[in-house]
Amino acid sequence: MIKEAIQYIVGLGNTRLESINGQEYSTQKMHLIEEATPFPLEVRNLSGIVDYLKSGFDKDEYSSRMIQIVSPTEVVVSSTFNQDYKRNEYMKATAMIPSFDFDRWYDAENFNIKLQSTFVKNEDRDIMLQVVGNIKEEAVNTVGDDGVSQTVVAKTGVATVGNVLVPNPVVLKPYRTFVEVDQPESEFIFRMQSGPRCALFAADGGAWKITAMKNIKDYLVVELKEEIEDNKIVIIA
Repeated sequence: MIKEAIQYIVGLGNTRLESINGQEYSTQKMHLIEEATPFPLEVRNLSGIVDYLKSGFDKDEYSSRMIQIVSPTEVVVSSTFNQDYKRNEYMKATAMIPSFDFDRWYDAENFNIKLQSTFVKNEDRDIMLQVVGNIKEEAVNTVGDDGVSQTVVAKTGVATVGNVLVPNPVVLKPYRTFVEVDQPESEFIFRMQSGPRCALFAADGGAWKITAMKNIKDYLVVELKEEIEDNKIVIIA
């Protein structure tokens, strides 16, 4: 069929076909006129994707949709490929997550605020808040460090001061994926410097991303159960 199309084009102009070593060559360059594809709608949550797919708003020749979980912060809805081997992308969801820079040193006040605003409450987060919130600024030079654990001078009571062990490693749940799903828990190295300054360093090798993508898939499977059973939707992660 491709060869017939080329021969048709050849008949319209000065283009010639040449056969060299059993392969067909054209004497002029030809450009494919691609089939039009829609520009994807953009949303910021998973519920937007669920509402869109349940509504059946966009009807075309493709009876099914594929949901691809690209990353913990991106999900794309598309069709099968068309005659040009390109897919129609109907919708893209990009998660809105609060900003926290790992591997960066924060002063104690900003670190305290970030812990409360960008992490899910759990036991280790509360312990860190206690240490950071009670550290004595005038005594930060008396920091003990054996390379793994640290101690700092901090308030240990209403009017008492003593050495406090800095928890390390810590298990935390930062907001790193869509808010509709459970935030993945992972280990971090918590370090402190004179200033006082604090920082968190990831210690799970990125395994949290696999967990986050699984959580997204589990959420979509539950919300789109009927559509999946009717073979209208396929989810890949």
